[in-house]
Amino acid sequence: MDAAQREILAANLRRVRERIAAACARVKRDPREVTLIAVTKSVGPEVMQALIELGVTDIGENKLQAAQEKFPQVPGLRDRAKVKRHFIGHLQTNKVKGVLELFDVIHSVDSLKLAEEIDKRARQLERPAVAAFIEVNVSGEESKQGLPAGEFRDFFMQALRLPRLEWQGLMTMAPLAEGDEVARFCFRGLRQLSSPFAGEEALLRLAYLSMGMSNDFELAIEEGATHVRIGTALFEGM
Repeated sequence: MDAAQREILAANLRRVRERIAAACARVKRDPREVTLIAVTKSVGPEVMQALIELGVTDIGENKLQAAQEKFPQVPGLRDRAKVKRHFIGHLQTNKVKGVLELFDVIHSVDSLKLAEEIDKRARQLERPAVAAFIEVNVSGEESKQGLPAGEFRDFFMQALRLPRLEWQGLMTMAPLAEGDEVARFCFRGLRQLSSPFAGEEALLRLAYLSMGMSNDFELAIEEGATHVRIGTALFEGM
């Protein structure tokens, strides 16, 4: 990428971070509580490397094949201690092994069958723990992936028996075209899902909320998001 594109990228990143800080200020939160995941599905290895050089520490991809092609071309991804790799797309059981080999965190566990496959493959790969989020379909949209909200508690109590899964929290996506109030309702609903676990040890495993994208991440932060998945807002004008 040329110098002009890098300058646009740096300005976009700075603007996104400012918006995160402003959203946190409105609800008296510390911006350090919010992890910015740069979603790089629409850009190539050069842009990914530039993001890392600009200080981004979390990269998100939603397709295994794309990650397999791009990740080896990004020098900044070689140090797994400095840059965390997040798988944020729908995950099929036949892709679990490949995802575990490339990614540090999975944001889209939405069935017991998938959770069991992750646990099995992690044992085969001798991976001690897999950081994972439970994807919940709070909106109830048929087109959305995720566990129905009403099935969440039963799922989670069964999933706790899988020793290789380290449950980080919950993930959801709000409807794209339904307006701010619907999005806020979904984000608030995800936050409230963990409330029945108050005072239970299980709550410690659901400390985080992965919610909010370029069009609604400020609302998500106001409702408690700890991880926001942002792509478009980072690459505008490039």
